[in-house]
Amino acid sequence: MTQTPAITPFDAQPLKGKTILVTGGAQGIGRGIAQAVLGAGGNVLIGDLNADAGKACLDEWRVGDRARYAMLDVSREASVKRWMASALKHYGRIDGLVNNAGIAHPHTGPLSDLSLAQWNHYLATNLTGTFLCSKHVLPSLQHQHGSIVNIASTRALQSEPDSEAYAATKGGMLAFTHALAVSSGPKVRVNAILPGWIATDAWREPAERSEPKLSRRDQAQHPAGRVGTPQDIGALAVYLLSTQSSFVTGQHFVVDGGMTVKMQYV
Repeated sequence: MTQTPAITPFDAQPLKGKTILVTGGAQGIGRGIAQAVLGAGGNVLIGDLNADAGKACLDEWRVGDRARYAMLDVSREASVKRWMASALKHYGRIDGLVNNAGIAHPHTGPLSDLSLAQWNHYLATNLTGTFLCSKHVLPSLQHQHGSIVNIASTRALQSEPDSEAYAATKGGMLAFTHALAVSSGPKVRVNAILPGWIATDAWREPAERSEPKLSRRDQAQHPAGRVGTPQDIGALAVYLLSTQSSFVTGQHFVVDGGMTVKMQYV
């Protein structure tokens, strides 16, 4: 009689000994992901344009050599290459990349008023940045059989008026995700997370922090009963970065408290 495999205990620190890179990791969702990586036992290099926020992370985390910050502009290839090189020089390996950096303001006004410069700015940061970081990290990830997690948005699936540039970049990230998953498998897995409403007010640099002002209605409109937090995204990112998700690639995961499945009537 064939025996089923024995019960396998869950790893309490699924990223122990691994090095994860997080773009835009000094504030908001990126910081939540970086902290989740540290909590899962990993090392983290955060890249961000905001040096004050990056240094504040290191001061507050107090985890020594396990966390580092370096200046990063994801829209510039030279900056991306320097950032990757600093990770390899310090840690000797890269096991995962989280493409989180992006312009967080979806509304750009009517399309008739949207300039080509604005359009290109969104593309360069949100979409080209994902391409550049993924391109230059792939050799390291192939060696480690690593993972890429792209932070898109539920706005890739649904929209409000006057958000074409943002929606286009986030939709592009989904297509990029499944295309790269096919191209880079089986050595590298690629997945995307689509956050909904995530309250990040308390996750900014110290001088800009505040408690989120959320009404009962704000919370109640989510079937889960609350607005999301950066920890919610961080928990899923850790899973997708770890070997626990070794059979998951080319997928996107909506994390929005159920908002996109709730029927809306006016």
